[in-house]
Amino acid sequence: MDGKLTVIAALIVLAIASMQSHQGEAQSATPRAAFPPARAAKFITSTEKPFDQLMGEAMNVMHRDMHNAEYNGEADHDFVRMMIPHHQGAIDMAKALLLYGKDAQLRRLAQEIITDQQSEIQLMQLWLKQHANRNSNAGTGLDGRKN
Repeated sequence: MDGKLTVIAALIVLAIASMQSHQGEAQSATPRAAFPPARAAKFITSTEKPFDQLMGEAMNVMHRDMHNAEYNGEADHDFVRMMIPHHQGAIDMAKALLLYGKDAQLRRLAQEIITDQQSEIQLMQLWLKQHANRNSNAGTGLDGRKN
């Protein structure tokens, strides 16, 4: 379990570092040249592709969607907008492992990642919905309770 927490913590640190390094770009409405628009194809898990190709595609989709997220300059909002595709990337990579991985412990970890990250995505989407109009939902936390 400690290993899982270490991996999750490392991924969060990387996401925050990436967000900080692109803070100046966050206000731009134009997509970055290195990443296609968000409407590009989604990640599809399939045994027709080797594991390393699936992982590469999952990472590319995750990075594209993180860089094309709709930022508004508010830390809470921008964090959630970036973490949703980040969590989806973890789900996609875990699904690839479930197709090819043989180690029972890693397969259990991958399944836990899928379950946990899907739940966290739902919480973040709820937060975005609750905070779409900041004035009517001021002081509402991620769990829906008043702060």
